[in-house]
Amino acid sequence: MSDGTMRRQVLLCISLFSLSSVFGQVIYSIPEEMTKGSLVGNIAQDLGVDVKRLKAGKARIYTGDNAEFIELNKERGVLLVKERIDREALCGQTTPCALHLQITLEDPIEFFTVTVEINDMNDNAPSFKKDEMKFRISESAVIGAKFVLERAMDLDVGVNGLQGYSLKPTDNFHLKLQNQQDGSKKVEMVLQKHLDREAQDHLSLTLTATDGGDPQLSGTMRVEISVLDANDNAPVFTQEVYKVTIMETAPKGSILSTVRAVDADQGSNGKVSYSITNTLDDVPVIFQIDEENGVVALSGNLDYEKAPHYEIHVQASDDGGLTDSCKIIVEVSDTNDNHPSINIMSKTNSISENSKQGTVVTIFNVEDPDSEDNGKVACNIEEHIPFLMKTTSKKFFSLVTESELDRETASEYNITVTCSDEGVPSLSSSVTLTLQISDVNDNAPVFERSSYEAYIVENNTPGLSIFTVKARDADWNQNARVSYILEDSSVNGVPVSSYVSVSADSGVIHAVRSFDYEQIKDFHFRVKAQDGGSPPLSSNVTVKVLIQDQNDNPPQVLYPVQTGGSLVAELVPRSADVGYLVTKVVAVDVDSGQNAWLSYKLQKATDRALFEVGLQNGEIRTIRQVTDKDAVKQRLTVIVEDNGQPSRSATVIVNVAVADSFPEVLSEFTDFTQDKEYNDNLTFYLVLALAVVSFLFITCLVVIISVKIYRWRQSRVMYSSNLPVIPYYPPRYSDTLGTGTGTLQHVYNYEVCRTTDSRKSDCKFSGAGSQNVLIMDPSSTGTMQRIQSERSILDEPDSPLEVGKL
Repeated sequence: MSDGTMRRQVLLCISLFSLSSVFGQVIYSIPEEMTKGSLVGNIAQDLGVDVKRLKAGKARIYTGDNAEFIELNKERGVLLVKERIDREALCGQTTPCALHLQITLEDPIEFFTVTVEINDMNDNAPSFKKDEMKFRISESAVIGAKFVLERAMDLDVGVNGLQGYSLKPTDNFHLKLQNQQDGSKKVEMVLQKHLDREAQDHLSLTLTATDGGDPQLSGTMRVEISVLDANDNAPVFTQEVYKVTIMETAPKGSILSTVRAVDADQGSNGKVSYSITNTLDDVPVIFQIDEENGVVALSGNLDYEKAPHYEIHVQASDDGGLTDSCKIIVEVSDTNDNHPSINIMSKTNSISENSKQGTVVTIFNVEDPDSEDNGKVACNIEEHIPFLMKTTSKKFFSLVTESELDRETASEYNITVTCSDEGVPSLSSSVTLTLQISDVNDNAPVFERSSYEAYIVENNTPGLSIFTVKARDADWNQNARVSYILEDSSVNGVPVSSYVSVSADSGVIHAVRSFDYEQIKDFHFRVKAQDGGSPPLSSNVTVKVLIQDQNDNPPQVLYPVQTGGSLVAELVPRSADVGYLVTKVVAVDVDSGQNAWLSYKLQKATDRALFEVGLQNGEIRTIRQVTDKDAVKQRLTVIVEDNGQPSRSATVIVNVAVADSFPEVLSEFTDFTQDKEYNDNLTFYLVLALAVVSFLFITCLVVIISVKIYRWRQSRVMYSSNLPVIPYYPPRYSDTLGTGTGTLQHVYNYEVCRTTDSRKSDCKFSGAGSQNVLIMDPSSTGTMQRIQSERSILDEPDSPLEVGKL
């Protein structure tokens, strides 16, 4: 609580109490627990003394034996709280509680008496010295029994002091208060309802003490009560009547039943013992009971003919003399000592699987000489078989089919017929019948798969076994004999029987012809499986035969074209950089898969350090800068190899002309025709070299002389004459010199002028502007050709000068 709030309460209290000043005496009333510095009263005003007089008279305050709780403020002429006042510490239970002060003045001497009454506040809750009290009370305690409880203490007084008590719950006890001479109250707990340990052996109560303050304060104490047992419960049997049935042949010691009585008390009050109380009959001789556990057992011999039933009286008692009783009714059963006798009157050993439901298989006659239930007989068979037992009369039974039969599921049944009487224990007899199920053709052959795929490598031998189809028939004997038939169909207009055949007995599929993967890759046909039943049943299946490729085709070179009468050459300028694309070898393989994967290798070359072939793409490129020292004519032997096992290959000869001008090409390539039959087979050349080494030496001399003469004659034709040679570029020409990706950088067109009698030679040029290939025709000296088409420059020997375009 803040000082401002407390001050307002003090002023309010002062305003409520009347002030009196008689014979120099003033009385103030304030609440306890006011904060330090709180106003008690304006003493100057209440005494009628001027503030200046208080100062001049040196006013002083005396408290006597009381602590200095009040002080005088001479500047304002008021009394203030000097220390916090606790009424309970100052006065205890004394009322009223007041502080007596004296105020003196000098010159002249004056004496005033001031009384400050301290009013109680509800700042203390009632409390108990103990948190709990424990009682042990017998469940036999009488109504009205009293039990004294501890009283609570409250330091406050008046209405704020202890006002009352309450006890909860009040099911068994209520609270009684008695006034004492000293003004206190005696607190008693009074039993108002009998305790029952069997229902509740422990009680927890709460005693609450409350005061009259606002807000109301309270204190609590737990009251723990343990209920002590008393022999107030007699044993009680779980059943009043027990019924037992026992066979007359039961041996001694056989247990009939177990009786049980329950006593809700504890200790010796709850201990139960059992005994048989029959006296007029022989029950105590024939039967006995265990005193502790109530087990009733047979101690003599039973005879159904003498006594078909007994009544046993059993008593249960506790140590306190309380008892209870029950009876056991024992029914003696007659002994079932005769087995049923089964006689087969009519029997069928075999039955067709298409027999109708209800067909009779066997008829029995059953006899049992016992009486009543021991002579009543019932016959049955095991479950989960398609048969049923029927009763035709009291002692006659028949075995009939209950549902359709399926020989494929079960071709034979071993049926055990068991006839039992209703005795206890039941006696029975059994007989086993063997029944054969005859087959009916009711199942068509079924192939092992819904469809088949077979593989065969091409170039196979006719008559080769491709695959085997297999069908099974669930029937038996002739009905299950399967034959295989090739159904009529055609493959590419040809009967399928000219491709394959099927073995009627084994289902083996044979190839009739040799297959070629390049002509046919797969084909379908249907095979029918038919059984030998009457009528026959059949089913069919689709067979797909896939021809597997064999590496039986070598690669075929499409470019450059190898002609028998012409020589193809690729032109490479001497200014070609590294990686310059000379040409590309294009080849195909009609095989498939890895058999058609082609790789390119440079087998032989005039200068291996100048060219290389791309392994996968067949591109021929320069691997170094072309120099002037490189020979004009270069011959490359490229081998194209597939990836088959074993692999097949093809070779192609690529002639390359390293020159910057067309005349240089013409002069150098005249001798290319001399070795146009060059064979890439290295072994062949070695053998040939050994045989004709001397001939080669002479031939080399002739070739050198011929080349010199040829160059001299060419220089006279092309340069010594006044016939100009003008290069011509077609309109669609694309210069690829910078990129290095073309076969030849330029397509050269020349205008050639020759006399009509220049060695009677023809000069022919093709008109395709996109081809970079120079072809030398060996049939006429100095003749140039193209692959696609030819044009004659000089149509007639005697014609004037004409222009030809390349």
